[in-house]
Amino acid sequence: MTPKQQYYKNLADTMISRLEKRGFEASFVPDRQAALEAIMPYLTNGNTVSCGGSITLNEIGFNSAVKDANCTFLDRTTAKTPEEKDALYSKVAVCDYYFMSTNAITTDGLLVNIDGYGNRVASLIHGPKNVIIITGMNKVCPDLDSAYKRVKLSAAPPNAVRLDKKTPCAVTGKCADCLSPDCICTHTVITRRSNIPGRIKILLVGEELGY
Repeated sequence: MTPKQQYYKNLADTMISRLEKRGFEASFVPDRQAALEAIMPYLTNGNTVSCGGSITLNEIGFNSAVKDANCTFLDRTTAKTPEEKDALYSKVAVCDYYFMSTNAITTDGLLVNIDGYGNRVASLIHGPKNVIIITGMNKVCPDLDSAYKRVKLSAAPPNAVRLDKKTPCAVTGKCADCLSPDCICTHTVITRRSNIPGRIKILLVGEELGY
């Protein structure tokens, strides 16, 4: 374990007890390979699985692994028409495991997420039996204000570029608090606890992942 990974582990150890007080399950792994190994037991025969759009999931190898696994994968990218999307999302709403990352997480255990259409945060809030959140420790922030700023300044602009959105931040790299038709900052959700203990499972990864 590198000095930086040890630092991340020390920070994660402090955070885990706080997350558990909020009704989350939480654990730490040192790197992306260990993260993928940790989630493989969920990708088994009989489980219905879906996910939100996430650079982090792609970086740990989830996108490839889930397609090769024996689980039933509800792939949102396969829906081509509004009717297909409606049918798919109705199944996602009751899936066994929903995988996502988080835009930011505070050392005290608050999750901060900003969405364009809201399907990702909707699944976080209600529906799927289990929500598995995989996040690099680079997304840890000291408080709610810095977490919100992180999303607006460090996460949303590169995501707008990745999604080819015609927004000011995609051009300037700086949030303009816009109301553009392409704006991906429509819904802001702060998750401070899990009403169903253990439903939200947070895997802290000791390296930099995602935006």
